[in-house]
Amino acid sequence: MGQLKKSITAAVVAGLFFGGAGVAAADSWRELNLNTSGASFKGAWAWQSPKRIPSGLHVKGTLKDEKPRDGHNVYLRLRVYSYPWGEIRGVQGKSVKVDKVLSDGAVLVTKEVRLHLCRDRGSLRPDNCTPLQVFKRK
Repeated sequence: MGQLKKSITAAVVAGLFFGGAGVAAADSWRELNLNTSGASFKGAWAWQSPKRIPSGLHVKGTLKDEKPRDGHNVYLRLRVYSYPWGEIRGVQGKSVKVDKVLSDGAVLVTKEVRLHLCRDRGSLRPDNCTPLQVFKRK
């Protein structure tokens, strides 16, 4: 009987340990550095646990207009599945702190977000953007 109690206790402890490791892995921060002509984003990203509110892709860092005198703004552009593109706008000629959790319900269902950095060059010229980054929850 004593051996059975020890086995059950060991199984419960192992379950708690590995369950906690799964939550910790969901919150692991990864570096995110994007650069394009006239714009940069330096920061990090992490998938937050579905148990956390808000849950989703957490992005934080500094969005910077690298050419403050060119008259163009910068932005992070993001998309969840086939939903419309969203933007996190910078301020022309300045650096802006970003700390955003992309927590749309679609993020929790599709588990994928696409993001890139762009410089808004107006309506007559196309924006210059970094290649699309895809973030998948495992």
